[in-house]
Amino acid sequence: DEVIEALRPKSGGCYLDGTLGGGGHAESVLRASSPEGQLWGVDRDQSAIAAASSRLAAFGDRVKIKHGSYSSAAGWVAAQTLDGVLLDLGVSSPQLVLAERGFSLQAEGPLDMRMDRTQDLTATQVVNEWSEEDLADAIWRYGGERDSRRIARSIVRAREEVAIETTTQLSAVVERAKQHGKFKRHPALKVFQAIRIVVNDELGELNRGLEMAYGLLKSGGRLAVITFHSLEDRMVKDYGNEQVRDYDIPGDHDVAVQRIDREPRMSWVCKKSIKPSPREIENNPRARSAQLRVLEKL
Repeated sequence: DEVIEALRPKSGGCYLDGTLGGGGHAESVLRASSPEGQLWGVDRDQSAIAAASSRLAAFGDRVKIKHGSYSSAAGWVAAQTLDGVLLDLGVSSPQLVLAERGFSLQAEGPLDMRMDRTQDLTATQVVNEWSEEDLADAIWRYGGERDSRRIARSIVRAREEVAIETTTQLSAVVERAKQHGKFKRHPALKVFQAIRIVVNDELGELNRGLEMAYGLLKSGGRLAVITFHSLEDRMVKDYGNEQVRDYDIPGDHDVAVQRIDREPRMSWVCKKSIKPSPREIENNPRARSAQLRVLEKL
């Protein structure tokens, strides 16, 4: 409901769902923009493409579906033609449920974690081939794990004995490295998040995708982004704050006398992020960490 309110779909409008998934948001946008609204749906996951294609088939040529990364949408969508862009970030429920995808801590599966299974890099390669220093840096930077160096050291020692090729193997190594303390969540959660982000270049994709969205939106078009952890949310917030201000910064630091005046490019629809209602969290506990931020192009 909050996404539809943010995007304000209308008949004759054109929209992009850059993270199509099972097609739930796309279906809502198409219904709200009937009878003539158009939607581009994009996803890196071929399984998601298949599921969404089936779900959205009834909308006929009002929907066009592409396999690929959302940041590449400028390759097939004309500049300044969209009334709305939606990015629902992170891993999807079907990816978590299927053990063979390697995302889940709950069931044994191969260390894969690829959203796009046609790409070469897998979690197995990261865990078994990266240096201890690179692993530690990634686990700290993308997972915020304070024991990153101890965990990286444990991973390297374990893989010297036998290759780490399953989710349960990796989970057990992390648990042994973090035996101290009590945990509200699984002790390997942050490590899995970090490796998943690395494998799928999620933050790089988001950075490129925000610029893509700005270029494709027409004046008055809206960008809605749903994030699930602080790294993503901070990137969206920082990007938005940069777009709404009326000056550019020529260097790395904001020095008032060096500012270059310009017109704001976007405005915040809501200054604060929109969070799920208690009812939504009750119906879908995985939504508890979600935050929606909405910008409008000027």
